[in-house]
Amino acid sequence: MAKAPANKQVTEPALSNRERPSEPQRYNASKEELLEFYKQMLLIRRFEEKAGQLYGLGFIGGFCHLYIGQEAVAVGLQSGLDGDKDSVITGYRDHGHMLAYGIDPKVIMAELTGRGAGISRGKGGSMHMFSTEKKFYGGHGIVGAQVSLGTGLAFAHKYNEDGGVAMAYFGDGASNQGQVYESFNMAELWKLPIIYVIENNQYAMGTSVNRSSAEDQLYKRGESFRIPGIQVDGMDVLACRGAAEEALAWVRAGKGPIILEMKTYRYRGHS
Repeated sequence: MAKAPANKQVTEPALSNRERPSEPQRYNASKEELLEFYKQMLLIRRFEEKAGQLYGLGFIGGFCHLYIGQEAVAVGLQSGLDGDKDSVITGYRDHGHMLAYGIDPKVIMAELTGRGAGISRGKGGSMHMFSTEKKFYGGHGIVGAQVSLGTGLAFAHKYNEDGGVAMAYFGDGASNQGQVYESFNMAELWKLPIIYVIENNQYAMGTSVNRSSAEDQLYKRGESFRIPGIQVDGMDVLACRGAAEEALAWVRAGKGPIILEMKTYRYRGHS
């Protein structure tokens, strides 16, 4: 006797229930803007070269994570922010983000060398700098911790109805931390105004992203939470600024969080 055919189950691909951002275009900068981008990137490069030299001579204690090679990311993205209302938070590789947000290089270097004139009065060192006046909230030594705190900043912007956007930077290594995904979930549930920036410099300390991440296309990390992601050439300052324009338009329109994966490369060691 022939058996009745079993009911065949068909798995349909998941359908997104929200729109997607447009593909960002390279920013059409004026001559003055191009010169300003160059000046800022050169400032970061020269500052970090000097910091590395002083670290080697023993004038900077503890850790010293340099931003050499990644300058276009901070300069391109943060040039699109409104310094009067938007907030920035990052991890331990923070010197470049502070310089790109207009913080005086002298107070940063004073902090690195443990002086009372430093931005954290000489007690924070390389990894723990902040300036509430400039809306720069660190500098955090715990890997991935800034993502949760950045989500809290975004909640504050929405609660206070101040029109501000939070930009939270973290690396490819931090993208594997559990609190990152808790933050994604809450940010999308509450449609918080936050741009999650994954600075994929290809290595978590010395481990290649391909060996540490099952999904190494990191801009896709928010798909389970219906958060759109965009992959960007992080070595091109105009591509970075163009991505900032698209991301800011998305978030300021009340559409919730967005992820930018910046494909970049650090030219120096981890620390």
